[in-house]
Amino acid sequence: MCAKNLKSRRNFLRNSLVSAAAAPVLPNLLGTAPAEQPEAIPVEKKALPPKNPVSDKHRNLFNGDTCVFFYNPEMWQPEDFSVKTVKNPRTGKMNTKPTLVGGPFKAKAIHRYVDVLADNGIDTFVINANASRAWYPSKKITSILDGYKRGDRDFFRGHAICQGITEPEAVEEFLDTFSTFMNLYQDLLDAGVDWLAETSKACRARKIAPWVSIRMNDMHGSNNFDGSFFNVPLLKQKEMRLQNSSYGSINSLYRQGLNYEKREVRDLMFTQIREVVEDYDFEGLELDWLRNPLCCEPNATPETIGMMNDWIRQVRALTQSRAKKTGRPYPLGLRIPGRLDILKSIGLDVVTLCQEGTIDFVSPSGFWCTTWDMPHDEFRKRLGDRVAIYGVVEDGANGLPTQNQTGDFSQRLRYISASPEVLHANAAGKLAMGANGIEWFNFYCTDQPRLPGLKADYAAMRQIDKLDFLRGKPKHYCFAIGGKSFNHVPFELPAQLPVALELGDQHPFRLAMCAEPTDKNLELTVQIVLKAGDEMKYLPVSFNGCWPTLKNERTSQLLFPCGSLTHHTKDHIAYNYRFPVSLVRDGWNEIVVENGGKLPVNLVCIELAVHPKTA
Repeated sequence: MCAKNLKSRRNFLRNSLVSAAAAPVLPNLLGTAPAEQPEAIPVEKKALPPKNPVSDKHRNLFNGDTCVFFYNPEMWQPEDFSVKTVKNPRTGKMNTKPTLVGGPFKAKAIHRYVDVLADNGIDTFVINANASRAWYPSKKITSILDGYKRGDRDFFRGHAICQGITEPEAVEEFLDTFSTFMNLYQDLLDAGVDWLAETSKACRARKIAPWVSIRMNDMHGSNNFDGSFFNVPLLKQKEMRLQNSSYGSINSLYRQGLNYEKREVRDLMFTQIREVVEDYDFEGLELDWLRNPLCCEPNATPETIGMMNDWIRQVRALTQSRAKKTGRPYPLGLRIPGRLDILKSIGLDVVTLCQEGTIDFVSPSGFWCTTWDMPHDEFRKRLGDRVAIYGVVEDGANGLPTQNQTGDFSQRLRYISASPEVLHANAAGKLAMGANGIEWFNFYCTDQPRLPGLKADYAAMRQIDKLDFLRGKPKHYCFAIGGKSFNHVPFELPAQLPVALELGDQHPFRLAMCAEPTDKNLELTVQIVLKAGDEMKYLPVSFNGCWPTLKNERTSQLLFPCGSLTHHTKDHIAYNYRFPVSLVRDGWNEIVVENGGKLPVNLVCIELAVHPKTA
């Protein structure tokens, strides 16, 4: 999938269905015996995170964006919707891509979606209410379909360029599909249904806690501030936007979010927050500063930081007032990237807000790719024992391109909700580092493009917040790979890979993992992924200080399939090294790779598997 398509998951309607991919196959990880390694001295499991009044009741959180119910109505309302190739009423010709047909969209789809979450262990549904505009029928701020009349394709025309679409016929195709999608919301409006209120109602019916998430600076319409229907009117005023948040080759428009130093901006956002807190039946609020991490101009002064602290304290007073009225706690939290000091430089003093008790929970995360080395232990030291810290599982593994067995289908990003092994590994590493629970983000994006062989495994969420449940389960760990398409620099953790190793170089890498039982016939495989053209003769690998081993097996297969994706692309080749599972520790684990050959090698990625021993 190209970087343009990944830039916005709202671009899903442009993705076509590809031909059926080959069925997933479990690879034979190695056919040789493991190198002799000394058994590790038993390492005590890390202490459990402190008891917390938030995470004691809210441990398995599902974050759904404004389109979560609407992406795949054929799944949640199959009696009324299907995906098929039909004649285009505009051109009179058969469409080249399958199209969503049917309707109208009804509230029962929302209840069915929440039923699936409840049946699969979710205790808290964090529903996102806005992008830039409100996507629900707000009575206080501009809503996404204000001024729209069904059939008015031109209402959406100004947003095509924001999706990277400029060719005239491509624009018309975009309008065909996008207007069909937005009409699902219009269906509910015509029926007098407020989908945001209906979400809370569905949660109450299944005893799931309904929380709400507000995106503090969503930039989906940044390529056309004046013309995209996504944008709140305030974004059209340049003086209300940030001017100094981009540098170098960073996209300047994408960084020109609303400037919270402006009272008008703070008042607008507070008005929306007040509405969802006071007028809707929620019992928790997440301020999402990751989509996008923009607040005040960089190098914020102490006065600016103090102003933002006071503003967030006002939000806290709002939630406390609501809690007093309902008799239920109303936690306030932040979804943020992982670099706390960089956030402070744009006015967000997370440490002070947590230590003083203004913030009840934080959800440190990646933008598109999930994190594998988030320092939850350091977060605990800096934020204190009072705050709940969630491990966020995003839907992207990393930027390593993969393909199906035949090579006729490839993707630049693996959607990991199709892989229980990757989900188990990601959650286990975060819990072992002290996370109080798990928050899912973008889980549904696997279903969104409707690709054969790729489907979100909702059952994989069951009990995944329990570390003891995860021990002994097959796992597929990955490392993050740098790349501007998947990262918000400089706010996210710098990726450890790729790395070029010269002759004699050795390089350490660290990864969060959980210790495994030694009586379950398990072993650990470390997979080193190189550029296909690199000469690899001597590449010793050490895990957690054991003697380096040279013994490996060359392979093109992934450690575990991810849906129909089973192999590396032709640009890369992998080498598998085996180690005793007893070497794996709770928390940080270290892999050291040496280049003992005569030529440089390009280390593209490292992935690890915990799996049953092979012969």
